[in-house]
Amino acid sequence: MAAVNIILIIFFPNIGFNAVKLSWKNLLEMLAVLPPIFILLGLLDVWVKRETMVKYMGQGSGVVGVLLAYLIGSAAAGPLYAAFPVAAVLLKKGSKLSNVFIMIGAWSTTKIPQILFEASALGTKFMLIRLALDLAGIAIIAVFTQISLNNEEKEDIYNKALSME
Repeated sequence: MAAVNIILIIFFPNIGFNAVKLSWKNLLEMLAVLPPIFILLGLLDVWVKRETMVKYMGQGSGVVGVLLAYLIGSAAAGPLYAAFPVAAVLLKKGSKLSNVFIMIGAWSTTKIPQILFEASALGTKFMLIRLALDLAGIAIIAVFTQISLNNEEKEDIYNKALSME
């Protein structure tokens, strides 16, 4: 990014300086968001036993796992890139792949503050329709994605999550 910013400054100074300001702002945002998330992930990794995670979000979790995945994603704070370390810890602890996909989908589209803002700015009817479509779409995509992956691909995803220490 630094190289691109330098090139922009050389050839397009106005755009380049704006790009540097935006890059700096984004870097500070990441530095403000990621450390607390990594601390929480460390605590989750230590405090929540694998058996507990498997029970509530693993293969046999059913509706409870789906609801927890939606809750974790919707209640989460921070940008979408912060969801991926959370997903890795959930996978490490034995969460069902589709539940992790649901959590990521919820993180990106059903954040509680966003829903409240939509209700106040665009109306409750719009918010409810969008939320219903998002919830259904997330579930369909998560299940379809899990079904479309073969066992080797699923195992590879779990192994990559396990190797992230």
